[in-house]
Amino acid sequence: MGKSGLIAAAASAVALIAIASAASAQTYHHHHHRHYQRDRYAGCREDQRHAANTGTIVGALGGALVGNSLSHGGGRTGGTLIGAGVGAVAGHQIAKNNHRC
Repeated sequence: MGKSGLIAAAASAVALIAIASAASAQTYHHHHHRHYQRDRYAGCREDQRHAANTGTIVGALGGALVGNSLSHGGGRTGGTLIGAGVGAVAGHQIAKNNHRC
């Protein structure tokens, strides 16, 4: 192989390495971008779950207080429990819907 053949082979090798590097960078970028989007969405869903759990607790406490105050006599325990249940469900749904992803 002459000098010109060696230069052509070296130039071809450099071109192949450059093309492979560009393709690899694009694949990494797209792969990283997909993971970033998925991680961002997962983080948002986690925040939504946390908000819904907080809404459940606050709703249950508020519903228990309202149920207790609206019930009379010996039925106060039942009113408190029903109020807590209704308040928990309502608080959960309200908080979950207020935190959209």
